[in-house]
Parts: sequence; C-alpha cells; structure tokens
Amino acid sequence: MSGGLLRSTTVFSAMTFISRVSGLVRDQIYAAVFGASPAMDAFVVAFRIPNFMRRLSAEGSFSMAFVPVLAEYKAKHDEAAVKELIDRVAGTLTAALLVVTALAVIFAPVVMRLFAPGFEPGSAQSDLAELMLRITFPYALFISLASFVGGILNSYQRFAIPALSPVLLNISMILAALCLAPQLKEWGYEPVLALAWGVFAAGIAQLVFQLPSLARLGLLPRPRWGGGHGGVRRIMKLMVPTLFGSSVAQVNLLLNTVMASFLIGGSVTWLYYTDRLLEFPLGMFGVAIGTVILPHLSARHADTDPKGFSRGLDWGFRLCMMIGVPACIGLVFCAKPLIATLFQHGHFTAEDTRMAQLSLIAQSTAVPAFLLVKVLAPGFYSRQDTKTPVKAAVVSVAVNLLMTVVLMLGLLYLTDVGTAARAKSSGLLDALGHIPGAHALLALAIAVAGWTNALQLWWYLSRAKVYEMQPGWRRFLRQIAVASIAMTAVLLAILWGWQGWSEWPWWERVWKLGVLVGAGAAAYGGVLWLQGIRPRDLRGH
Repeated sequence: MSGGLLRSTTVFSAMTFISRVSGLVRDQIYAAVFGASPAMDAFVVAFRIPNFMRRLSAEGSFSMAFVPVLAEYKAKHDEAAVKELIDRVAGTLTAALLVVTALAVIFAPVVMRLFAPGFEPGSAQSDLAELMLRITFPYALFISLASFVGGILNSYQRFAIPALSPVLLNISMILAALCLAPQLKEWGYEPVLALAWGVFAAGIAQLVFQLPSLARLGLLPRPRWGGGHGGVRRIMKLMVPTLFGSSVAQVNLLLNTVMASFLIGGSVTWLYYTDRLLEFPLGMFGVAIGTVILPHLSARHADTDPKGFSRGLDWGFRLCMMIGVPACIGLVFCAKPLIATLFQHGHFTAEDTRMAQLSLIAQSTAVPAFLLVKVLAPGFYSRQDTKTPVKAAVVSVAVNLLMTVVLMLGLLYLTDVGTAARAKSSGLLDALGHIPGAHALLALAIAVAGWTNALQLWWYLSRAKVYEMQPGWRRFLRQIAVASIAMTAVLLAILWGWQGWSEWPWWERVWKLGVLVGAGAAAYGGVLWLQGIRPRDLRGH
C-alpha cells in the first residue's frame, strides 16, 4: 500500500524539485533586477491575487472536492459515466472562471483597494498594481483549468506531468525579466510590467502542456454545461465550504499582505521571499504528499477499507514529521546564509537580507504544522467531510487577525515611533509605516495560526475515530528528536565560525552554504541511520 504511495510521492517530489530549483533561479533574477522596491511590491500583490486562485484550485478547494467524487465514479460507474462527469465539470468550471476573470479585470481598482489598501489611491504604485492585475488575473483562468487536468491525471496515477508543469511558469518569468523588461525600459515603460506578461503567458503554457497526457488516457474533455448533473452538483456542494477550509494558509497570507501594504516600503517583497523559501519544503514534500494521498484515501473510503485509510494517514504523518522538523531547524538557523547567498545580488541589499531573515525565522517555526495540514485536510475531504476543516479554518484566521492586532499594538507601544504617533494623535497605521522589521510580526502571526489549524484538525480527526495510531510512534519521535539535536549542534558550530554572510563575495557564500546545508543534512540523516531507520521503513505496511 504505502510502498506505492512512497514511489508516487518520490516521483512527484522529484518533478517538484526541478520546479523549485527553477523557481529559485527566477527569484534570484527578481532580486538582482528589481530588488525590494515599491514597483516590485506592486507586482507581488498583483500576482498574489490570481495566485491565490491557483492555490484554491491546484492544492485546495477544487481538487479536494473533485478528486473524491471522481474516485467514486471510477469505482462505481463505467467509463462513459466518468467521461461525462469530466466533460460536465470542464464546461461548468470554464464558465464560472470566465465570469470571475471578467469581473476582476473590469473592477481591478476595487480589487486592489481590497487587497492593498495601503497603496495610496492615484499614486504611481497603485496605478501600476491595477494595470498589472488586469494582465495577471487571466492566469487564474488558465491555471485553474490546468489544475483540473492535473487532478484527473493524478487520479490515474500520472503524477509527473502535473508536478513538472510549474517549471513553465518559472521559465516564462525568467525570460520576461531578462528579455522583455530591458526592452520595456527602452520603450519608456515600467520594466516590472514584463513580469505580469510573463505570468499571463505561463498560464496558457501550463494548460497546453498537460493536454497531450490527458488525450492519451482518452479523457480529453468536450466542455458542456453541467449545472444539472448529479456529480457536478456534488462537487459544487463539497467545494463551497472547502473554498475556505482548504485555503486557510493562503487566506492568512492575503490578510497579512493587506497589512504589509501599510508598512515600510519593501515589506511585501520581504514577505514574498520568505514565502518562496518556505515553498521548498512545503512544495516539494507537503504538496507532494497531499496530492498523492488524496486519491489514495478517497479510493480507500470508496472501497470501505477503514484500516487501509488509517494506515495511509499514519504513513503521511510520519513522513511529514521526518521532513518537517529538520526543515524547520534548517530554515531558522540558516535564514541569513540562505537569503544572502540566494538573493543578495544587484538591487537586493544587505539590509534587505536582514529584513527578510527576520520574517523567515518567524514563519519557519510552523513548517511542521504546514506540512501536517497537507495530510490532515485530505483525511476529511476524502470522506467528503467539508464542514469540519471550515470550523478549524475560521478559528485559524481569527487567531491570525488577533495575533496581528496584538503584536502590532505591542510594537507601537514599545517603540519611539509609536510613542511619537500617540503624542501627536497621528494614525497608528501611518506610524507602522516607519518601523523597520514590523513585517516579521505578520510572519509570526501566520506561524501561530498555522499551528492552531493543524492542532484543531488533528483533534477533530482523532475524535472522529477514523485514524488509529500505528505501533512505534514513541520510538519514532525519539529518533527524530535525537537526530534533530545532532543537526542543530552541527549547524551552530559551523555558524559560530562563519558570520560574514553579507560581506563575502557570492562564490564564497555559495560553497559555504553548500557545506552548511550538506553538513546539517548529513548529521540528521546519519543519526537516523545509526538509530536504525532505513528507507524501507517509510513504505509502511
């Protein structure tokens, strides 16, 4: 059972690794060409809005609702019924996305006011953000359809092509930054506009890239309206609550983007680079595990196999802990070396490195929680229980908002800037725009909300009695703890001797980062090996 899951996860992770590496090159080019500027802040917001739609469809709401229903149709109906379901979903999804996209393009100024109220209306930054949103939002249409195609392929155990398709986004953005941006500058336009056009082209490319694989399965859809189709109605019924429940991390990120728009210039971009580095463990492993385990759990539920369902969950939890704990430690202690080596080039300064380091340390403390949610959420959606994750999500978002308010008010009352603002009766939000490092508190609020979400889902799942902990957890956690302590000791010893990351030339940073990461990984893996953990132990029962 889990051996197949491990193979599928390995394939997905390998393809995703290629995507993340190309994404890292993309972000390095962003940092060197555009730095952390108001114009780059405008692009980050303009891209984050349609990208939120991508997260909903690719890793959240649509997939969580569609894949279990598709699995049930495969188990209980013939090929003609499965094909009709796909056709009806394709037509209904396309129609809905066209309406949403048209509204977003027409009302771009209103949308931007909602997501970046800190951008002064009528300013060059605000106008630029609105223009770029009109260019980038159609990406949500194309990438959501690409995610629909990817969901079908994943259900048929075809994981490689959907996992590899994000590479096309990175290639498109790299070409836009290196080739189109200089041309736009020469023509008298804002160079960062090139990134918006890169996003638009990437959406089309990612959809077209996956269609041949779907055609080989004989499942290339002929879109038809499916408002009255039973399967489509089931998916829509399941999808409404999952719109919120499965996307809580992205909702929190968007809320913090709203708040960051009021902070000192560059805050949105610093948080963006924090999110990008977190995407390495979350994208390579969390999304991979969640994507692979959802069709597996859905099939176990459809086949009425509660023991297989429970074993699948247990396998996912163990893998998340084995990856999440060292990823958390590595990102916290290696925050400055990573950012300085990867991004401190061109217009990205040492001060930008220091600011991004603060938010990366704060948000990385929740990496194990973010990974666990990728397994916990499918534990509910595979059983077509969409209400329980919504309850957890509401509490998580409330905690994020509460923590943001409390932390920001505390910062204002503890700093000279806040004292001056109170004395002059000036706006507290204006005062926050003069305090360097305030964005790190937004990252900390997301981390607290992430743990709140994961712990709630764990409690609800345990209470539902669909998960039974398999033997060996105490020993497994002890092995993880000992290996993590060894890894921490090695990292601290190396970092104590190497402290000039922002001053060294790039080539020295590169080889020293390689030594640092390699030594930490070797210490962790080596101590696990000495304690008896072998790759075969990850295959489950």
